Amino acid sequence: MRPVPTWALVPSGCAPLVLVAGWTVAALPEGPAYDPVTQTISVLAAYGAAGFWVMTGALAALGVCHLLTAWALRPAARAGRLALGGGGVAALAVAVVPVPGSGGSLRHGSLAAAGFALLALWPLLAAGRRGTAVPWGLRPGPALLATALMGAGAVWFLVEARQHGGAIGVAERLVTFLQSVWPFVVVTSCLRHQDRPRGRRGRPRDHCDGPAAGPSGAGSTPPHF
Repeated sequence: MRPVPTWALVPSGCAPLVLVAGWTVAALPEGPAYDPVTQTISVLAAYGAAGFWVMTGALAALGVCHLLTAWALRPAARAGRLALGGGGVAALAVAVVPVPGSGGSLRHGSLAAAGFALLALWPLLAAGRRGTAVPWGLRPGPALLATALMGAGAVWFLVEARQHGGAIGVAERLVTFLQSVWPFVVVTSCLRHQDRPRGRRGRPRDHCDGPAAGPSGAGSTPPHF
């Protein structure tokens, strides 16, 4: 299994921080006119918004973080890495195509929906086989749970969007935060997996493993004559 470079912690760890800092700082100049519960993040990045450049920059940085993480996650399945990278491209496109100052935007909504879908599916697409030879974050069980949680958050967001209000801002923040933090979880699990002692056939060595065998198949204790 190809190793994950340690620098991958930087983009994967910065992704959720950049996102949260972006929507927090961008909302400050809006004052009480902006309600984070009933209004989306896209409102902060809309043309004419007081925090337009802050939120737009945060979305662009988020996209770059996802692209770098996808490139570094070598143990993940290629389909998952492509989906994560596609989510990064979608974030960059959302930053380039913001919503207008009033009304909606079909292009912006389509790009955001594509990003939601790709980032929700990538954990499952990136998963490998079962067993301790695979990092925890790339095992089918945790990957399926992550995809299910992100999918549930996306469904909640769509329900709130159809109701034109409610807690759409909370739903969007929840699902985007989950999608931004999961790459960090996967990278961390891969690095921890790499640091474990290696046993026979290059797999992580368990406590029940005996001493490494020599050329004759015997243990490390020299034979007695």
